[in-house]
Amino acid sequence: MEQYSHQLNGIFQALADPTRRAVLAQLGKGPASISDLAQPFDMALPSFMKHIHFLEGSGLIRTQKAGRVRTCAIEKERFAAIEAWLSAQRALWEGRTDRLEQFVIKAQKNGGSQ
Repeated sequence: MEQYSHQLNGIFQALADPTRRAVLAQLGKGPASISDLAQPFDMALPSFMKHIHFLEGSGLIRTQKAGRVRTCAIEKERFAAIEAWLSAQRALWEGRTDRLEQFVIKAQKNGGSQ
């Protein structure tokens, strides 16, 4: 997982902001133009574009310009790194909680027979 460390830092930093999470949620429904994505937010377009650039820099989205319209879309492959890390963490913690449960059951059995 260390090979993903730098990549994951940028991804989780991108996900830490509620505006960027809202943009990703909207893009989960399909590609959208910058103006469509910016519409629900009460901020100037240059400020909104910083969020778009951050998401693009982290690899979570890609943008494409056609004429005067820039369209954004989710980069599904990038989410595989997140999923792999979360799966590894889940397996680690499930193993720990299983061992804790076994310890508690054994302690209860040993304590109850005295």
